[in-house]
Parts: sequence; structure tokens; C-alpha cells
Amino acid sequence: MLNQRQKRALLALMIERKVLTFGEFTLKSGRQSPYFFNLGSIDSGSAMQRLGESYADHLEGSGLVFDVVFGPAYKGIPIAVAAGIALAHKGEDVGIAFNRKEIKNHGEGGRFVGAAVTGRVLIVDDVLTAGTAIREAVQLVSGAGGEIIGVVIALDRQELNKSGRTAVADLEDELGVPVTSLLCLQDVIEYLDLTAPGNKDYEATLAKILSYQRTHCVGQNHEAARAESAL
Repeated sequence: MLNQRQKRALLALMIERKVLTFGEFTLKSGRQSPYFFNLGSIDSGSAMQRLGESYADHLEGSGLVFDVVFGPAYKGIPIAVAAGIALAHKGEDVGIAFNRKEIKNHGEGGRFVGAAVTGRVLIVDDVLTAGTAIREAVQLVSGAGGEIIGVVIALDRQELNKSGRTAVADLEDELGVPVTSLLCLQDVIEYLDLTAPGNKDYEATLAKILSYQRTHCVGQNHEAARAESAL
């Protein structure tokens, strides 16, 4: 897992590259969010290298053992490649694979590109909202004979669904494997809290995100409510 220094460095990169932006955004759920996360804004070799290193650093010491890093099309593809290269630099050479959105019926054909999607497979992606893309990837990999051993995403928004759970918690229970993230909303809040003093824009943003967290996300208020209900 990333330490606090590594998380702060990654968040600085995300803000610099406009992956993490602040304002007013309408999510697929219809919610109005004060922040938006788009990993597709990583658009240079150096930034992608740093992202891959963050995935490799997160996996180091995680205890996960895998043969293939799988990136669901489309945003998961460069993540899988960058993570695979970074892992190789750490002395861990694993296969890299991804899927096509449409099956190719000419040339080499098939649904997959890269290493054979067999053995122990780690899925990497950007952000988990409803988990639809990850579930589709799981079906593809399992159908090819691969064993899913874990999922790693860049950001966990920590938003509660109608059942009072997060999408990450639901997916982890459903798959029976660890679903972890490089960053979560709480990390964003802590980063803004450190950098907000003297920055009026960040101070205002932090206040909006804290309000959003209290209403929609896992946080102290929700944890306290659950604890009280258990008494």
C-alpha cells in the first residue's frame, strides 16, 4: 500500500494533470459532486510512468501473487501496461493483457490482446462507480480460464449506495477477493486540509467536499450511526 508521502505525491500529480478537478459535476447517478476524477487526463509518458510506479508501489508487500495484469478496455489498458513495466523494474515480470470491446474476426482474431488470460489474474482500472466494467472483465477472464485474485483501482469515491454500502465493499464480497485503491476520498480530504491554509479556493473546495462526504459517503458520521444501531 502507498504511504502518506506517496499518496500526497500522487495527488499532486493528479491535480497538476487535471485528473482530479474541482467544481460542480453531474455524476452518472445524478448526484452533484464537487470533484471529478478522470484518469484519461494522464496524457504524457512521464505522468503515465509515475502512475504505473504508484500501482507497483501499492502492490509491493500486498501479498497478492499473480501471473497476469489485466486492464479492461479502454482506460484499464494503459494502466495495465504502465503497471506491468513498473513491476518489471522492481524485478517482477508478469504478463500484460487487455480485452477488445468487439471480437476481432480477422488476423489473429479473438477477444484478448497480450498474455494468455490464464492462471492468477489481477485486474487494474481507474475508478469504481457501480462496478459494471469490472464485473464484465471478471466474466471475460473467468470465461477464459483465469482466476481473479484481486482488483486495484486508482480512486475509491467511498460513496454509499441504496443499501448503505460502498460499491467497493459490494464487489469485494461478491468476488471474494481484495478490492483496493491507491487513493480514496478521505485521502483527497486530508491532502486539501494540508494545502488549504492560505488558499481560499482550496478552503472552499474542502468545505464542499466535506459536506458531500457527510451526505453521500463513508465517514465518521456514517460509522457512528452504524455503531449506534448495533447497540
